[in-house]
This record gives sequence, structure tokens and C-alpha cells, in this order.
Amino acid sequence: MNWEFDILYAIQSIRNPVLDRIMAVLSDIGNYGILWIAVAAVLVISKKYRSGGLQMSAAIVLTFIVGNLILKNAFDRLRPCQIDETIHLIVKIPFDSSFPSGHTMNGITSAVSLMYIDKRMGIPACILACAIAFSRMYNFMHFPTDVLAGAVIGVVSAVFMNWFFKKYVSAKVNN
Repeated sequence: MNWEFDILYAIQSIRNPVLDRIMAVLSDIGNYGILWIAVAAVLVISKKYRSGGLQMSAAIVLTFIVGNLILKNAFDRLRPCQIDETIHLIVKIPFDSSFPSGHTMNGITSAVSLMYIDKRMGIPACILACAIAFSRMYNFMHFPTDVLAGAVIGVVSAVFMNWFFKKYVSAKVNN
């Protein structure tokens, strides 16, 4: 765990008022996955993107079950800010455990899903999801392995749902 704190402290060394505001806003954007759920809902409403929106929604639900309901409870890891309370916090401490990062899981799941739907939506979503993931370390809410695990879970969920929808669902939704 020392190497993870080394990374977090290195990130802390770049803190300044402008970045503090940006990183707080990025974390807020990722709260509860609301942005990503809203994007999926808009896609479901659209006839052109309905299958992709359903696929993205299913990937978000899978990520929630695996990451939030199973892994967070199984690992019950303290957050960096709960171990080292000397760092000034700019966001509120969430009530759940640190591992894996929910902000990262939701963002990466959605961004990869959007890459399958339309790269013009997926590329900006990937950039935003990565920025949100970084903000969680900047804000001292997550260890690097929390963010890495969240990213892996997000990619796997999105890839699995893409495969599942192509194999079993898409033809039925589009007809």
C-alpha cells in the first residue's frame, strides 16, 4: 500500500486552487453515475440508438451488481482519506468502501459502451471518464488500484454486454 500512497502524494503535490475546482466538479459529474444513466436513457428513447442504449444500460447494471453490491462489500477497503486524515478534502467522503472506484466503473463502462455505439460519442466519453477517474485520486478518495480495478470492471462489463447483445438481443430490439 505504500507505493499507492506514494502515487497519491505525488498527485497531491500538483494541487492548486484551479485544479481543486476542476477536480471537484469532475467528481460531482460522476456522482452516482447519474450522467451516464441519463445518456443511456436518451439513447434508449432514440430509435436509431435504442439497442445501444439498452446495451449501455445493461452494462451499467452489471457493473453496479459486480462492483458496488459484491466487490465493495467483500473488500470493505478504507479510503485513503480515512487512513491519512491530514490531507485537506475538497469533496465529501462517500459512505461506501473504496475498492473498486464506482466513479471509474460507471464512467469506463459507459465510455466503452459508447465506443461500440458511435465513436463520435465514445471518444469524448472516454476522455471524460478518465478525467473523472483521475479526479478520484486527486481528491484523495481512491487508491490507484481502486481506479484500476474500476476501469477493468468497466471494460469487461461493456465488452461482455456488447457480445451478449450482438449474440442474443440486438436483432429482437431492432425489429
